[in-house]
Amino acid sequence: MCKAMMAGFAVACGRLSGRNFSKIFTRTATFSRCLSKRPRNVPSRLEQRILRVHLTEAQRDFHLTAWRLADTTVSCPPFADSITEGDMRWEKAVGDFVNVDDTIGEVETDKTSLAVKSTVSGTITALLVEDGTTVTPGTALVTIAAGDAAAAAPSSPADETSEKKPDKSSEEKPVEPPPASATPEKASIPTSMPKVPPLPKAPMSTTPASQVKPIAATDASLPTSVGSRSEERVKMNRMRIRIAERLKEAQNTCAMLTTFNEIDMSNVMELRTKYKDAFLKKHGVKLGFMSAFVKAAGFALRDQPVVNAVIDGNEIVYRDYVDVSVAVSTPKGLVVPVLRNVESMNYAEIEKGIEELGVKARDGLLAVEDMDGGTFTISNGGVFGSMFGTPIINPPQSAILGMHGIFDRPVAIKGQVEIRPMMYIALTYDHRLIDGREAVTFLRKIKSAVEDPRVLLVDL
Repeated sequence: MCKAMMAGFAVACGRLSGRNFSKIFTRTATFSRCLSKRPRNVPSRLEQRILRVHLTEAQRDFHLTAWRLADTTVSCPPFADSITEGDMRWEKAVGDFVNVDDTIGEVETDKTSLAVKSTVSGTITALLVEDGTTVTPGTALVTIAAGDAAAAAPSSPADETSEKKPDKSSEEKPVEPPPASATPEKASIPTSMPKVPPLPKAPMSTTPASQVKPIAATDASLPTSVGSRSEERVKMNRMRIRIAERLKEAQNTCAMLTTFNEIDMSNVMELRTKYKDAFLKKHGVKLGFMSAFVKAAGFALRDQPVVNAVIDGNEIVYRDYVDVSVAVSTPKGLVVPVLRNVESMNYAEIEKGIEELGVKARDGLLAVEDMDGGTFTISNGGVFGSMFGTPIINPPQSAILGMHGIFDRPVAIKGQVEIRPMMYIALTYDHRLIDGREAVTFLRKIKSAVEDPRVLLVDL
């Protein structure tokens, strides 16, 4: 804090005369040297003492105001090219202390949520936008006064006096004994249960039953409802609104048709049971069922490339790569991060990719680039216990595979009825592009590759 600024402030307030100006000026210079050696936006313990002892009340207010004006401002982070705005959701409040890279809040966009992180360690002094406000990149969101946690809570002179001078009244005042009524006497303790008074004998009613009027169902003294009947309105977040729009767009655009099949999961479950420990030890991830279906989907999409294609105007775009979107449920809605080039991945690489995308989705760290693209989607409703369902296409894709729960059912095996772990699978496809023959052939490829993974080795 420069000396000229302090001198001008003192003269403007009219609190200093010519006699004591030099003395106050010297104290101000001491405080200024302290600031120059320790440039922070929150006063330290020493600086707080200088404020209390050496400066007047008006000068203290001036310095504290200068500190607040020097707070660090955190702005809205940049979005992806296809996103222009988002809704602000706060996780911290004014007065909370945050460290560097702590999440203060998040900006919910149509596709993902962007975390707003603190650039300094300090105390939040002001939230510049309200919760739920629509913001754009570069918008000032919050101000933070830099400093450590101890400096963020300055102590008052009364606190220091109380620390130096303990309360003598609590030490010298004798402890009064409890009143005599509070001390139970030995003779007053009951030794037996009191006698139950007899019930009064009420006279029997002599009114005939035919003259007794029934209670009306609309009697005002009776409750008209049972339980709570309250309502609550909650604004939909941008991600849920965008999901609703895309699903309705898919229904209005695509000629959706669904075909079904069932898979005997005996071999896959046996494979998983036999090699799960060795798989986890070598690759560091668990061997699940998703890798079998993702790998089978990559195999079937190469065999039926029209399922991997998309309609663009009056043209059909065929791809020679397979990017599988894996549907992941989050508290804010369904997201579909993408595994790239699945056709060249093995089981271990698929499991590692799915685990990494799942962690990002749960922590809200998915970027738009993680969900862009995708040529085919797999949705696993079986993790929630679903037995049967018809998924909806994820536009602009042309098909989606729905997995369901594994349940023991009686099936015919070589003329004999056996109990096998079975799963229903469903393929919803755009009938404008994909005919029934391609859809059924694709689903049978999935079935054969999952039931017997050796099909993948011999490329059948």
